[in-house]
Amino acid sequence: MNPHYLYRLITITFAIVMASSCSAPVNDATPQPEETAEQPLAPAVAVWMVADDMNAPESAFLHVESDSIFVSLINGDTGARDGNGHIAQLAPDGTVINAFWATDLNAPKGLRSHKDTLWVTDLDEVVGLDLASGEVTSRVKIEGAQFLNDLATGPDGTVYVSDTQGPRIYAILDGEVSVFAEGDAVEVPNGLLVDGDHLVVGSMSQSTGEDSEPGHLFGLDLTTKEKTVLSSESIGTIDGVESDGHGGYIVTNVLAGLAVHVDASGATQTIKNFEGLVAADLAYDTARKQIIVPHLFQNQVGAYDVSDVLE
Repeated sequence: MNPHYLYRLITITFAIVMASSCSAPVNDATPQPEETAEQPLAPAVAVWMVADDMNAPESAFLHVESDSIFVSLINGDTGARDGNGHIAQLAPDGTVINAFWATDLNAPKGLRSHKDTLWVTDLDEVVGLDLASGEVTSRVKIEGAQFLNDLATGPDGTVYVSDTQGPRIYAILDGEVSVFAEGDAVEVPNGLLVDGDHLVVGSMSQSTGEDSEPGHLFGLDLTTKEKTVLSSESIGTIDGVESDGHGGYIVTNVLAGLAVHVDASGATQTIKNFEGLVAADLAYDTARKQIIVPHLFQNQVGAYDVSDVLE
């Protein structure tokens, strides 16, 4: 499936869901899961699930220092400049500390922090938020951006941003924007993670062609930009990417509603099946061995125990 069409389909489906219900979980309009070669797991059971004010949650991020989970909430159309978007702050047990911790956003998506700033993508700009107050501290507009999606932060403060429909990955340092990589090398990029000296990328598909293979996981050297395939296995429409702490990764296949583990050798294993729910950009709580998954179309955020499959 052409990724541009895929995202239009996601946007249209999302609009249908939001038109029918702005707050209640919706299942009937959920896209049908993709077919996979593996036998499906039993539906995942959440440790906790929160729905109040979780209108179109796209990304979850665990800020270890404050032991807080931040969730980006589109709360409207995925491409609308409606000012409805906001960031919620949750406790690790799912308690909503402040559903409107940060406001004045449109359609916020990817989240990561560096020092005292929480960075979030918002349509064609990247917004900096003060972690102590939630106040907007900076806005960096990216000219020509088509669909800014996930982001990652490097130890030097560089913010890497995926433009899924570019296809392109940008780098922002000290407010200056540059193209980090683009074209075939980045495939159709979505999930990003800085891991050591590589930018780990999860793609929605491996090319923009109609007959493209499903997305897979690869790394780009932060200095040389040399590409290394981390798993030769097709994973699907990858959204979130997190380190498992042991040289491997946990990723979400957004439309199939799956969490997949990619070990250090590149072997993949489906570890959670969110039957009837999409699985957007996840966070991983290593201390509690839980993944926190935004269920975008269902207006819910859930935590799931993975201690039985991850050491």
